[in-house]
Amino acid sequence: MDARAEETPARYVEPTDQLVVEVFVREMARSKAFYTRLGFAVLADRGTFVELGWEGHRLFLDQRTNLPPPPEMPQVNVRVLVPDVDRYWRIAAEIGARVFAPIQDQSYGLRDFTILDPDGVGLRFGTRLPGSEH
Repeated sequence: MDARAEETPARYVEPTDQLVVEVFVREMARSKAFYTRLGFAVLADRGTFVELGWEGHRLFLDQRTNLPPPPEMPQVNVRVLVPDVDRYWRIAAEIGARVFAPIQDQSYGLRDFTILDPDGVGLRFGTRLPGSEH
């Protein structure tokens, strides 16, 4: 085995700067309002490009007005762990979010639900169940 394969590469950037998801959205004002109502913070707003934050992690919104209609099934979902998932379930209902998977306790150790943003991206909010390690 090559010795280089066993070495851990040096970190290039902080973990919160890696694997940042950029979501293409049709209407920035609508998407920004959706995400901020759920608790995301606006870190930077450049009009058609918005950088959101959640506990040191970032999510980018990039306006593309020529997108096709959102799919019925999300192509991706972003998981957000919170201490009180039922609170976020109530917020999702208040803002009229499209529900993809209703809230329930899961065998994988989370109580969670998935909603769809205005452009069909899934947001899965979850809380660890007592005694769960995942």
